[in-house]
Amino acid sequence: MLKTNKDIKILVIDDDEDDFFILSDFLKNIPDNNYKVEWCYDLNEAMTSLRDKDYNLYFVDYKLGMNTGIDFLKAAVKEGNEEPVIFLTGKGNKEVDIQAMQEGAMDYLVKAELSVEKLERSVRYALERAQSLKALKENERKYRTIFESSKDAVFITDTDFNFRYVNPATCDLLELKNEDLTGKNFFDFLYDKKQKEKVLDHLHENSLSDVEIVVIGSTGEKKECIISGELENAIVDEPYIQCVVHDITSLKKAERINLQAEKLAATGRLIQLLAHEVRNPLNNINLSVEQLMTEQPEDDENLPLYQIIKRNSTRISKLIDELLASSNTAELNFQSVDLHAIIEESLQAASDRIALKEVDVETKYFNGPIYIDADSNKLKIALSNIIINGIEAMESNEAKGKLLIETSESQDNYVLKIKDNGCGIPEENLSKLFEPYFTSKKNGMGLGLASTLNILQAHKTGVEVQSAKNNGTTFLLYFKPAEGFPITNKTLKEMSE
Repeated sequence: MLKTNKDIKILVIDDDEDDFFILSDFLKNIPDNNYKVEWCYDLNEAMTSLRDKDYNLYFVDYKLGMNTGIDFLKAAVKEGNEEPVIFLTGKGNKEVDIQAMQEGAMDYLVKAELSVEKLERSVRYALERAQSLKALKENERKYRTIFESSKDAVFITDTDFNFRYVNPATCDLLELKNEDLTGKNFFDFLYDKKQKEKVLDHLHENSLSDVEIVVIGSTGEKKECIISGELENAIVDEPYIQCVVHDITSLKKAERINLQAEKLAATGRLIQLLAHEVRNPLNNINLSVEQLMTEQPEDDENLPLYQIIKRNSTRISKLIDELLASSNTAELNFQSVDLHAIIEESLQAASDRIALKEVDVETKYFNGPIYIDADSNKLKIALSNIIINGIEAMESNEAKGKLLIETSESQDNYVLKIKDNGCGIPEENLSKLFEPYFTSKKNGMGLGLASTLNILQAHKTGVEVQSAKNNGTTFLLYFKPAEGFPITNKTLKEMSE
């Protein structure tokens, strides 16, 4: 018997008061009962009590004047009733029995067959089952809330990874609506189809733990993620796979930025050390050669050799200056300046190359000036390097060169987009793009973009590069607004692809 210190309030809904008294006597004769039994003969009044949650258990007769107990059951379901209902009839009827149970009745009893023992068992069963169902529903609500509100993509698929159920975060990750995802295959959203084999290999023991993958949403944006999952054998349904996908794109970007900063810092220290150690003996060589050249007559046969030494010493000195310039960002003069003005100056600095290569330049500026804290001269050098690299990448492109310069607002930053339609960068080279001395140019030193990144990092500017071979390159630069010029987001402009 269900134990509780509180009275269990029971409402008998029956249009025959005599039947109520009989049922009430049976209930009162149940040992150790704590029942408080009341009577109602009107369906509308009974529904009011149901809405107010006045009772713990309901007995409802099949005949209720112009209505039936089935009407009460249907109405109770619509009202979201969670309290148990026991159905009563004067005579046994299998069809009514089946219909009552289908409509949510906990039990079906025939009045002529009632006894204390039968009522005790029916009440106990109904109350215990209702309590279990409430607990299940409460757990379902809790887990559904977790499922629906999770920031991670949580979804269930069949054993072939076709989506069955997805949460809103999955829709956000894959940039599709719930109804558009249902039935689609998860593997269709993997950037590299070889990752399908990787996922399946890890699932061979019914478990998938922290496998790194790259997914692509409907807009083509790549997102680095970690997927975990389990193969579950359902009791009443086919086996299914439940998965959790955590988007680590921002974390990976931060790791790459930190790693690049550490590389540049280490390279800068090495350059300064080498410059110091090389320049001192180089100065001695220059002074010695100059002294020898002044002491020798003009027709001295060794003079050409002195001149070779002098020219190469000068060249080494210039290389040292370039190396130091690429790593030195200490002397910056920050002022509040309009980013659009710096862009225009950078385009002007590259105007000869733009004209020579007949490149079409399109500018889409965000409404009004964009004020940032910057060293105008240094930032102009960085932007010019990116623009010139884009122009040079168009040389091997048969299509007419096009350069897009676009500015916009994000939530916390101003965004500068520099996009070319050049030859693009192979994926394996993207991670090395800003490394000192890495270059794909025949005569390049590999210091231009390294110096550019140094300048941008000194300005606390976020950098993102999107590129693929033969599909052009896009630089996205994220600038913090200058102090006193906050972003309003009143005219937020989405960047076009």
